[in-house]
Amino acid sequence: MRAGPPAKPSVPRSPDAGPAAAAQYLEAFLEMLAAERGAASSTLAAYHGDLSGLARFLGARGTALETADARALHSYLASAPAARLAPRSLARRISAMRQFYKFLLIEAVRRDDPTAELDTPRLGRPLPKILSETEVGALIDAARSWPGDEGVRLRCVLELLYATGLRISELVTLPLAAARRDPRFLTISGKGGKERIVPLGEAARAALGAYLGCRECFVPGGRESRWLFPSRGRAGHLTRQRCGQLLKELAVAAGLDPARLSPHVLRHAFASHLLDHGADLRSVQAMLGHADIATTQIYTHVQTDRLRKLVESAHPLAHRK
Repeated sequence: MRAGPPAKPSVPRSPDAGPAAAAQYLEAFLEMLAAERGAASSTLAAYHGDLSGLARFLGARGTALETADARALHSYLASAPAARLAPRSLARRISAMRQFYKFLLIEAVRRDDPTAELDTPRLGRPLPKILSETEVGALIDAARSWPGDEGVRLRCVLELLYATGLRISELVTLPLAAARRDPRFLTISGKGGKERIVPLGEAARAALGAYLGCRECFVPGGRESRWLFPSRGRAGHLTRQRCGQLLKELAVAAGLDPARLSPHVLRHAFASHLLDHGADLRSVQAMLGHADIATTQIYTHVQTDRLRKLVESAHPLAHRK
């Protein structure tokens, strides 16, 4: 028998002010997010915390969460706790409020949307953390000194991340077959199942070859594994979290601040160093797997110093006294 659609959460139609009523509306809203939109547990937890905080603020002032008007919401956003929030945290709270009151409007609990005139803070796009080429070199030297098969694997992880700009999720889920095709390239299945081909330099090929020579010692129980980086964990392959931990340990060994290093920082370094050495933006976009070139353009800030020196040395006006 074919299963029907998930049951729609029950929403009380007559709002009765008070903590119990607020909790009931909030629970129905979160059930809707989970059942109809497939919201992640982290999103549900964040929205629950945001809206519970709003309910407490309003309740202390004699206003119910479900009946609050625009003035009450503006008062909340102007309050000291909300004013101290970072712009992104504040934007998330406003998003939670908008979705909650729109939900009440759709369910005919309210006749208006009190969030219609709320302003979302403008979010500047943060520049990526960047490592210098010297710092990446120090990491590679430290990986070469890492003992045993663990060191061979760590060097391979590091070389592949820096040589290809792979997302860490793409690296840890690489199938073994991907490394046994043409050694000059890796075929990556990225976001949305889109495939792209990234070239492997000589150093990355050497690190991969050395790792393949000892890969079997990482296969649990000597069984077959389809993953390039097998592991005894539940996922069956090296996890993103474990890679992050290993890279931070490597940073300490290389004399770098471990807070500055993560798998994604190596992806940033890959893109920035390519552009700094004259690679064109479209090629970098293709290797990173960005759907929109605007996402790739954030890395062009690293070219500022090189372009300044180029103008100073090559532009005719730069030599005029």
